[in-house]
Amino acid sequence: MFRNSARRVRSFTREIARFAGARRGTSAVEFALIAAPFLATLIAILEVTIYLFAQQVLQNAALEAGRLFMTGQAQNSFVQNNETTTAQQLAQFKSDVCPMISALFNCNSLMINVQAYSDFAGANASEPALAFNGQGQVSNTWSFTPGTPGQVMVVQLIYQWPIVSGPLGYVLASLGNGSTELMGVSSFRVEPY
Repeated sequence: MFRNSARRVRSFTREIARFAGARRGTSAVEFALIAAPFLATLIAILEVTIYLFAQQVLQNAALEAGRLFMTGQAQNSFVQNNETTTAQQLAQFKSDVCPMISALFNCNSLMINVQAYSDFAGANASEPALAFNGQGQVSNTWSFTPGTPGQVMVVQLIYQWPIVSGPLGYVLASLGNGSTELMGVSSFRVEPY
């Protein structure tokens, strides 16, 4: 009985030694251990890169849109096109801004907030809190007040950027609907025109 046990132990020990000494397939095992974290990190890097690129495109569009108001081009355009209502002016302004962002953004989902102030101390350029209705749509009422020469203006372009949750659980979303708020802002004093 002890001989059989001793034989089994020696056989088992030889199998373990042979398994420990084997080098075939180690690359495949090492890759299997590292592949998932590597791919998850790669996806997270790509998502953050696209997010930051979209943020910069929106910020550049806000600066260019602000320049239209700062130099009086937007206000003069409203007068020349007989756009007297705020809705008409907003539609015209949105059509001017959309070509700047159309490569990455859906223009129908772009929210525009334009406000005029008497001085910089009273100007509010902070990120607005988005309010949602029962269908999950933004229910904020945005202002559109083209400034006059000497007034301080704040132009905000706001967009809900969809976020895909990464495999590591890294989430950029700051809103409850799987998106995050991107905002481009420009603050300036309107020049005499």
